[in-house]
Amino acid sequence: MLPRLFFCLGMVAVLLLRGMPAVAAAAPPPEWKVVLVAGDDAEPVFDNAVAAFAHWLIERGVPTADIHRLSAQPETRDPAIEPASASRVLYRISSLDARPGQRCLVFVTSHGGRDEGVWLSYRREFLTPAELARAVSLGCAAVPTVVIVSSCYSGAFAGGPMQAPNRIILTAARADRPSFGCQADRTYTVFDECLLAALPHEPTWRATFKRNLACVGRRESRLNVLPSHPQAFFGAAVRDLAIR
Repeated sequence: MLPRLFFCLGMVAVLLLRGMPAVAAAAPPPEWKVVLVAGDDAEPVFDNAVAAFAHWLIERGVPTADIHRLSAQPETRDPAIEPASASRVLYRISSLDARPGQRCLVFVTSHGGRDEGVWLSYRREFLTPAELARAVSLGCAAVPTVVIVSSCYSGAFAGGPMQAPNRIILTAARADRPSFGCQADRTYTVFDECLLAALPHEPTWRATFKRNLACVGRRESRLNVLPSHPQAFFGAAVRDLAIR
């Protein structure tokens, strides 16, 4: 009697297992192709932010080979860091060659000029929104892409040719407002400090920007300065893009 009972139970188990859907293996996290740019060497805040951003990415599994760093003073940095001239920055972004399933991240931090763009002191030139938009289109095509521009008047990068359905754009200020924190005695600018503090705590770029916005508002209120009003654009295809 017992052998027959065990046989019947075994058959039931087999039939149940056959009817169960297969458990899919967890998909690997998407690969990020990254360009980080410190555009000015007048204060250490810009290189500090790029170094911290690179460290954060590496800690989360992004290979160093996929992180391209450019600086206004490359000769005093790691030999792998390239000079942050406009031509080199645009080349590095346009040659990312991101494929389907991958993602792009571009972070530029520097001074900025109203109606001119982001200042690159290595060759004393500005990087404009139109130039950056063309480079991102070439290097990232239709893959999910995050562009962060941290400078005075950087809101100009959140509109016009920079906008695309697959892009998230975060900027440190409105197109007609300065941002703050470019002092030699600071570690980061206000926007960069708030961004780096928010990144480890939020699941999406939208939530990160919301947290960053509140942080910037508090810091600027304490400084008693004209609010910078950081700007953002979230393309329809990436509104809730996850950070991890």
